[in-house]
Amino acid sequence: MRAVIQRVSSARVTVGRETTGEISSGLLILLGVAQGDTDADGEWLARKIATLRIFEDDAGKMNRSLVDLAGDALVVSQFTLLASTAKGTRPSFNAAAAPALAIPLYEKFVVQLSGILGRPVATGRFGAMMDVALVNAGPVTIVIDSKARE
Repeated sequence: MRAVIQRVSSARVTVGRETTGEISSGLLILLGVAQGDTDADGEWLARKIATLRIFEDDAGKMNRSLVDLAGDALVVSQFTLLASTAKGTRPSFNAAAAPALAIPLYEKFVVQLSGILGRPVATGRFGAMMDVALVNAGPVTIVIDSKARE
């Protein structure tokens, strides 16, 4: 799994005219599920994201996590994170998992993250054309890949 996490002061995802998820201060998580990903990838990634210390403490240092702050999370599926641009100028998405694998892993990731945070996690709608609006705080944007484990 590959995630782009953005520290936000607010974020919202809409499908058509319907808002499917909205948060205030916390993390917007764009999540791509790759072929070969498992529940273990989602569990590791959920724990890593929830405990990543990217929020400032009283001294202004990045020393607090989403768990520490009881911040919000918004998870949006995004298969394009698995794009390969190795050949030509049209990206290949062959590394992205098919919906039959990706949907259950995406949904389980949301449940795992919610369990760690102890509260519901906002989401987009898997496979839909979504509009994502955010105010990136910092800005802070980090890419994490469960295969690299870093």
